[in-house]
Amino acid sequence: MKRTFDAVVLGAGIIGAACALECAKAGMRTAIVERDRVASGATGAAMGHVVVMDDSPAQFALTKYSQTLWSELAGELPASAEYYQPGTIWVAADEEEMAELRRKLAFFSAHGVPAELLDSQSLADAEPNLLQALSGGLRVSSDAVLYPPAATAFLLEQAQQQPARLELFENHPVMQASHGTVVLQDGDSFHSSIIINATGVYAPALTPGIAIRKRKGHLMITESCPRFARHQLVELGYLKSAHSSTADSVAFNVQPRMNGQLLIGSSRQYDEEDSAVEPRMIEWIKERASLFMPGVTSLPIARSWTGFRAATPDKLPLIGPTGDSSIFLATGHEGLGITTSLATARLLLNHIMGNASAIPIDPYLPSRMAR
Repeated sequence: MKRTFDAVVLGAGIIGAACALECAKAGMRTAIVERDRVASGATGAAMGHVVVMDDSPAQFALTKYSQTLWSELAGELPASAEYYQPGTIWVAADEEEMAELRRKLAFFSAHGVPAELLDSQSLADAEPNLLQALSGGLRVSSDAVLYPPAATAFLLEQAQQQPARLELFENHPVMQASHGTVVLQDGDSFHSSIIINATGVYAPALTPGIAIRKRKGHLMITESCPRFARHQLVELGYLKSAHSSTADSVAFNVQPRMNGQLLIGSSRQYDEEDSAVEPRMIEWIKERASLFMPGVTSLPIARSWTGFRAATPDKLPLIGPTGDSSIFLATGHEGLGITTSLATARLLLNHIMGNASAIPIDPYLPSRMAR
């Protein structure tokens, strides 16, 4: 079978679904091709935070823009997406980390992000189950949480309702994608002048030479324990963990779900191929979490799992054209794919269509890696 589309999106995670929706909205007859099931990769394994991050100006611009897009979409999301805004509290263990929180507060305040510095007592009042000896925190009230598989399904449903329509092909592994042709494992082929590679950690197999490295992460979720945590809680050491490019690392990160369950993370491992849950990593995460929230280790764990994130050397995604005029990238988002999915898709389609964007695409262009 040979078929022709205006656009073909590879990968039906939340990035691919967002790209497919933008294509359909632009009037393109679009196919989205998934090697497994919708949201079966990094999207299905993700925590689901929608957060503003300020590691770099480019990261801040992309996360803030995308958080705004999620906020605008929130009223249309189904209840199953579990979108709500508990906010994030960045937790400081000592005075040095409080100084960093003051820097973050000044930056956020100057750029229109609502944030509030909490002293030790205010932090204890906001989160009674945290260790009382902590120095303080920074509350970012605009940060949100959602359930990624349901949000992904919603984006695809919206795309299928567009006049241009969307065709979804699950369980169709792609063997090759280049020069306007996508070859499937069963021998069928799709043809298009616009092929968007949104396959996450599998992207280099279809677009050789791109700077993507696989990074394994562990998460666990508790049984329902309402109000044990009221905000997403993150230690400042999370940023150090995120920057580590060699050693295994863990950081305290707890996220309350609307149903009362708690997600507990997080870990990062490079150069791991085995998706199995590693007991040593689970114990390490629990040990780290207990330093900030002593009672968390007594909560019953419902299940644990792993996922693989697509990481780049500079911690920014690859969004835009490649040396092959038909291939466009939307990958490399690592732990911020849920947050940045909507902005990624909007930026990419505006670039393809020659339209102006709310923020420049330049910091995310794949060509920066060649430079």
